Amino acid sequence: MPHLFSPLKIKDIQFKNRIVVSPMCEYSSHDGFATNWHLVHLGSRAIGGAGLIITEATAVSAEGRISYADLGIYKDEHITKLKEITDFIHQHGAIAGVQLAHAGRKASHSEPWNGGAQIPSDQENGWKAVAPSAIPFTEKEEAPLALDKAGIEKVKADFKAAAQRAIEAGFKVIELHAAHGYLVHQFLSPLSNLRKDEYGGPFENRIRLLLEITATVQEVWPVGYPLFVRISSTDWTEGGWTIDDSVALAKILKDKGVDLVDCSSGGNVAAAKIPLKPGYQVEFSEAVRKTGILTGAVGLITEPKQANDLIQNDQADLVFLAREMLRDPYFPLRAAHQLGHEVEWPVQYERAKFRD
Repeated sequence: MPHLFSPLKIKDIQFKNRIVVSPMCEYSSHDGFATNWHLVHLGSRAIGGAGLIITEATAVSAEGRISYADLGIYKDEHITKLKEITDFIHQHGAIAGVQLAHAGRKASHSEPWNGGAQIPSDQENGWKAVAPSAIPFTEKEEAPLALDKAGIEKVKADFKAAAQRAIEAGFKVIELHAAHGYLVHQFLSPLSNLRKDEYGGPFENRIRLLLEITATVQEVWPVGYPLFVRISSTDWTEGGWTIDDSVALAKILKDKGVDLVDCSSGGNVAAAKIPLKPGYQVEFSEAVRKTGILTGAVGLITEPKQANDLIQNDQADLVFLAREMLRDPYFPLRAAHQLGHEVEWPVQYERAKFRD
């Protein structure tokens, strides 16, 4: 059996293979509500054979959305449609996961196809963003409001409430979003966190919010369900967050009961120079994995053999695919064929099955 199609059990949850649909923003919600777009988008990847399907960055509060069109889980009313989606995913043999997120200073934007610019807080569909420090992401953007202690407590409470809703919506995996320059990453990085209190300064203080969010989510999240954390392994900028910081953080997260670190990079510095190439972030997954925690690899992974080799060579435990899954929702079925492995197809598609 190809390593990519070997099952993996984390706590009580069995993944049929190592292929994950990575969170990808769809900008197709109104007031955070999932729609039939999400049902078809996520459901088709379940039919396509992925082992784990994670929603786009799903906001834990209205002000935590990247854009006014983001998916949310900050209202009880959001649960019904999300439950329809998770039920469909599970009916087709995949596991449904949700990425809980807060955009921080990168909030209040328009959709990418409408320019993607930040919408000023005094304009329609705009609001005041919050952050660890009052530093805008770019000079053209509005400075965020630095969170006070009450604001930080609200963030933690919002993550906890979102985790409870995730249970009711049928999700079996939570991924906490601490990457890509969003709120938790802003606290982690010394480039965006200039606080002088217990949440700023040394490494131990800058990771505090993530650890507190993790703990408060664990108060409600079932002990048998996996908990992932996505990090940006490096800021790609001098003086910023580094892979050494990521390794140190991973050791702590493992001790705190986190099951897997999803190793991405960048997003916190607008002008960062990222050396893009196939699998350019795999070295981070491999380095973090040496701490003993499970890892996920992501970033320009597009070919079945490439993905299989990552698992075979102990560079990652799961392979997260993003754009390739947009191009080909049935990548797992194609990968199985190319790697010489027989998988079960949906009965409705048997007549189109790859055959030599």
